[in-house]
Amino acid sequence: MTTKTWGPGALAALLLLTSVELVVFLEVSIVNVALPAMGAALALADTGLAWVVNAYQLTFGGFQLAGGRAADVFGRRRMFQAGIALFTAGSLLCGLAPDAGTLLAGRAVQGVGAALVVPAELALLSAIFTEPAAYRRAFGVWSAMAAAGAGSGVALGGILTETAGWPWIFLINVPIGLAALAASPRLLPADRPPAARGGTGGPRFDLLGALTGTGSLLAMVFVASELPTRGWDALTGAATAVTVVLAVAFRAHQRRHPQPILPPALLRRREVGAGTVANALVGAAHVPAFVLLSLMLQEAMGYSAIAAGFAVLPIAAVNMVTARTVVPWAAGRFGTRAVLAAGMGLLALGLAGYAAFLHPGAGFLTAVLPSSVAFAVGLPAVFVGSTASAVRAAPEEQRGTASGLLNTAQRLGASLGVTGALMASAAWTASHGGTTGALADGLRIGFAVAAGLAVLGVLCALTMFTRHRADTATAPVQRRGALQR
Repeated sequence: MTTKTWGPGALAALLLLTSVELVVFLEVSIVNVALPAMGAALALADTGLAWVVNAYQLTFGGFQLAGGRAADVFGRRRMFQAGIALFTAGSLLCGLAPDAGTLLAGRAVQGVGAALVVPAELALLSAIFTEPAAYRRAFGVWSAMAAAGAGSGVALGGILTETAGWPWIFLINVPIGLAALAASPRLLPADRPPAARGGTGGPRFDLLGALTGTGSLLAMVFVASELPTRGWDALTGAATAVTVVLAVAFRAHQRRHPQPILPPALLRRREVGAGTVANALVGAAHVPAFVLLSLMLQEAMGYSAIAAGFAVLPIAAVNMVTARTVVPWAAGRFGTRAVLAAGMGLLALGLAGYAAFLHPGAGFLTAVLPSSVAFAVGLPAVFVGSTASAVRAAPEEQRGTASGLLNTAQRLGASLGVTGALMASAAWTASHGGTTGALADGLRIGFAVAAGLAVLGVLCALTMFTRHRADTATAPVQRRGALQR
């Protein structure tokens, strides 16, 4: 099933893909408000509670590269379904968890499922919407749901925790997952035969490459997650060494394998390489903003957890409207390169506004909301600009791999960005007495760091991406057969 228009079948497929995307990204932040209730129910200390968040982030970020390649080798719809099945099973395990170990295991399974789903979704979008204008619109809606999920998770988590209990922040995913599994065979295009997906005799899955690459990514995300609280100690030092050793082994193996998990020729495509760098900067700039804003609102400005969740809802609302209207038009009129540059500029403006105007006595309407609107308008622009043209620049049979690469870069950028922003903030706060005012100033430094990364994103867009004619910026790339070494 492919389409050049917004027919009923295409819209139904888009609804399925975006609904799953919303749920997957809700899980990034929905647990935050429920952590105290989980800790009381399951006797989890602060370290254990941190791993309720980190277990999902770790596997979500670490398995996407392998998940993308698996979509190319085993089939996009098949891996989408496998990912939903794992995510739903992990959600059920979390919701019924009798102890902390079961909860953490369920969160890890959720993350693996999400890592299979996201690259498959991106590849499916490019297969369903083959005409550039339709693809831009579909991709804008898809990216809006990702940002909306991350932005509204805190508010939804607070409502569910107070009205139904913390297990329901997980159990609510189960009927959604089952419905998606039931609908996917009817709404999504069937997978092509193996021989049609590239490579002599069909594609092969590079297991050793997946193990070394995923292992290196997992260790890297672990280091980024633990550095803000542990600093450099024996554990983070050992994990850094594991990261380097496995990365070297991955690189050496990729050079020898006839069908590597990350084909070197794919990276040599300018749009894919530029998209990888841009996605890392997008993650490093926008994800810390949600963490820093939550801390600023609650710990420096006195908001309750639920009030802080509702305070960020305008970001989700403006983001969804912009993604549905302005961004597809701008991409068609000016091209994705210009959209990415403008979006990163708006992110930088919003983050700089947070850094300049947020303090313990600041008002919501005068300080929080204006910066949030600029930030929210920029979000869908950077998602579309950094990813849409890069995915379409990859050969048809490698778009799952390209999607996994781009999303891996974004998750790694997010982990490193959060680590850097929190460490800079904590260093300032500790050196200035640890008062509320010092905390607010430290968080403002974190916003400034994120704003600087967004400015680098502007430079990346203007210097690394190809200047396209606006009406062909996301035009399909004809199949040229499988990329070889």
